[in-house]
Amino acid sequence: MLSGAKPAEVMARAHQLGDHHAGDAEGGRPAKEDRNLNALDIGRTDDGRVAVSGSLDVVVGEKLATAIEKLSAPVPQPDGSKDPREAPRRRADALEMVLDMAAGAGDRSVTALPAALINLSVPADTPGKSALAFGGSITRSTLLETSCDGVVVMTIVDGERVPLDMGRSKRLFTAGQRRALFERDRCCIKCGAPASRTQAHHIAHWSEGGATDLANGCLLCSSCHADVHHNGWDVYMGPDAHPWLIPPEVVDRRRRPIPAYHRRFADELPNAA
Repeated sequence: MLSGAKPAEVMARAHQLGDHHAGDAEGGRPAKEDRNLNALDIGRTDDGRVAVSGSLDVVVGEKLATAIEKLSAPVPQPDGSKDPREAPRRRADALEMVLDMAAGAGDRSVTALPAALINLSVPADTPGKSALAFGGSITRSTLLETSCDGVVVMTIVDGERVPLDMGRSKRLFTAGQRRALFERDRCCIKCGAPASRTQAHHIAHWSEGGATDLANGCLLCSSCHADVHHNGWDVYMGPDAHPWLIPPEVVDRRRRPIPAYHRRFADELPNAA
């Protein structure tokens, strides 16, 4: 089937098959989607420079690659000559711009960042073969996790990868909705991490028609968010209008419901900011 294929095509097909088998396994997840393996090291070289190295899952890597790709495009000189910087130098300059934007420094506006940090291509007939623009194929569970929060463009394609429907780029939960989630949940509903370090999770998956509203949202830190999508944890809205958790059988064989963290430890948490 792959006779005559290029090495990159063979590798892409191998990743796709691995994703398919990992998605079928109980709690399975390929290494490229495992946030627990993420690492970033910042050290010093002998001449005093800063050395950066790391390993990221495909979703975080997609955000980084998209931002760097946008900001590292060659810039012609005032006289019209080509940009003298080589690609590695342009990428380093782009990283500085991203850091300046995050800190709100200088005259650069955050609007210079890409309109979409995640570009998803979803085959209409085989959504299990969804792929990121830079990171390649992903499992269905990571597709659902990725479409929860952040800036996403989802493109539905046919068997020949011709776009059938191009979704709009939008931040799925508005600032006002996130403030409402902060007020209600106050922290990660599973582990209690500060609200400022959480993501907005769709209880009923957005990619499957779930609404983007307070009744269908809750706050989860990135680690707990991955647990919910990959490790068998479920979330539902309880009769008290607050989210509840149902652990997987490996945690509790009876899968007894657990109230949100701040409902369990109300006296230990500060007032919501």
